[in-house]
Amino acid sequence: MTATAVHTALDVTVEAGDGFVGVVPAGGAFRIVDVAGNQAADTLLFDAANVTNRYSALDTIREQGSVYLTSGSRLLSSNLDLLATITEDTCGRHDTLGGACAKESNVVRYGEHTRHQHACRTTFLRQLARWGRGLDKRDLTHNINFFMNVPLTAAGALTFEDGVSAPGKYVQFEAARDVIVLISNCPQLNNPCNGWDPTPLRLLGW
Repeated sequence: MTATAVHTALDVTVEAGDGFVGVVPAGGAFRIVDVAGNQAADTLLFDAANVTNRYSALDTIREQGSVYLTSGSRLLSSNLDLLATITEDTCGRHDTLGGACAKESNVVRYGEHTRHQHACRTTFLRQLARWGRGLDKRDLTHNINFFMNVPLTAAGALTFEDGVSAPGKYVQFEAARDVIVLISNCPQLNNPCNGWDPTPLRLLGW
């Protein structure tokens, strides 16, 4: 599917450090574009009919037998329900192990001087508060990091490396049911996941 093939129902730019929340209807396509390259898009998915039935990294990894996500990956819920399927991916692989940055984890990893810095968990909570539909911090679980490069070492450790994306690369998924999509355009400055320079994302929906 291309942007010119059908009517575009959504076309928004999300600046670095900002976020997005909305519903993608069953059968709808949702595309995340890495506008300038090397930008992480922290993403959570929820079954709109039952928000406790949300994206599960554990079940998604186990059922597909891969720690990375790409075209064909089925994004599963904690009940093993299909939330969405990645249908197009010009980047190649995406992380679902590294989690979302928080002020607390920034302090642990990078030092007390980072406590004041913005973080994805903060963005998630701000978006949910503005949306006002009952979701709160108890609903924030393990997420997808689209475009983020988090290699798994032979010893089982995770490392945050320079991204494998580039300007204009995108990932697109099709919703299997009505799903709530919650995104933080990662503001992280302390590791190379954003190329040390957070940049905008573009979101498209059909």
